[in-house]
Amino acid sequence: MRTSYLSSLIFALLASTSLAVTAAPAATPPDASKPAMSAPASMQDAKVNLNSASAETLQKELSGIGAAKANAIVAYREEHGGFTAVDELLEVKGIGKALLDKNRDKLLIN
Repeated sequence: MRTSYLSSLIFALLASTSLAVTAAPAATPPDASKPAMSAPASMQDAKVNLNSASAETLQKELSGIGAAKANAIVAYREEHGGFTAVDELLEVKGIGKALLDKNRDKLLIN
């Protein structure tokens, strides 16, 4: 009798502990009104000027543009003068239509 009473008491203790742990509130979530680690809106909408951007800027801001292609863009610009249209970027060695289309919305000519 004593053993069954003791085992019932232990079971009740474990069940209440399990219920308390399960029902405990989770850690407070981060403030939902603040976006986590996103760039300011002015940076997200910024466009890259093909006629004034440095090779480092081109490499950092454009998808699929590494150091070699960024340097090729700058060299083309220095050799042929400023770009007159975004599509002129196709004349740069290593820049194809797919790469241009991927970055078209990030580019501007001034």
